Amino acid sequence: MSTVSLTLDTRELAHHYEQASAAHQFKAGQLLIEELAVAPGEKVLDVGSGTGLLAEYVAGLVGPTGSVNGIDPLPLRIALARQKERSNLSFKVGTAYDLREFPEASFDVVYLNAVLHWLPDKLGPLQEIHRVLKKGGRLGISTGSKDHSNQLQAIKALVLSREPYSRYAEASDGIAHRVSVSELESLLKQTGFAVQKVEVRPHVRYHPTPEAAIEFAEASSFGNFLGHLPAELRAAAGKEIMHELEQYHTPAGIRRDGARIIAVALKL
Repeated sequence: MSTVSLTLDTRELAHHYEQASAAHQFKAGQLLIEELAVAPGEKVLDVGSGTGLLAEYVAGLVGPTGSVNGIDPLPLRIALARQKERSNLSFKVGTAYDLREFPEASFDVVYLNAVLHWLPDKLGPLQEIHRVLKKGGRLGISTGSKDHSNQLQAIKALVLSREPYSRYAEASDGIAHRVSVSELESLLKQTGFAVQKVEVRPHVRYHPTPEAAIEFAEASSFGNFLGHLPAELRAAAGKEIMHELEQYHTPAGIRRDGARIIAVALKL
């Protein structure tokens, strides 16, 4: 099983993610929040809040009588998120694996936007989320689909199969731990949720240049995109990946076809 490092993040990556995610994860998150029908006065937990863009948006929806708590294991991203804090919005360093600071039945809504695929063990976090949700509370998940790899993932696997990169092991499915629709449905049922919706939504993403595609991959993976390679090989591997990406250059930029799984479940 591949291992994701939480020590590769840098201020540069965190700031780049803050800017670039506004056109990608943030928009996907808005669609998830729409599915959850977040309402004024509700208490919400954002698990894996990153730099806080989506949590800030949700704080505007719940209003002064509601609240949003954001947690993320990356201190540099939480530092950026804290600049957005206000009376109904707060952030702290924390992980999906340990929600002990939140009492049972604390929240009306919990969501994970572009987060679940970074969790090797998913049952533990889902059990904890079930505990902190109120009866009738909603869980929302937006995550990459295991059955719909994109061009960048395929090209990365191709390049890393070559010498000298192949000497440095990475799991065959990469650093992320994506799930299929059936696997996610099973996980939700195992942890006591009533599944309301689990569906795949295709999406197309464009990056202006191959360099921009690599930069976004590095920022969104907090340095893990090529992080298993020795530092002296990362630049060379990145150049080879960029060269391969050129075949997907269109007038709109580098095209990446992929798909997200959107899930909504209730605590009965």
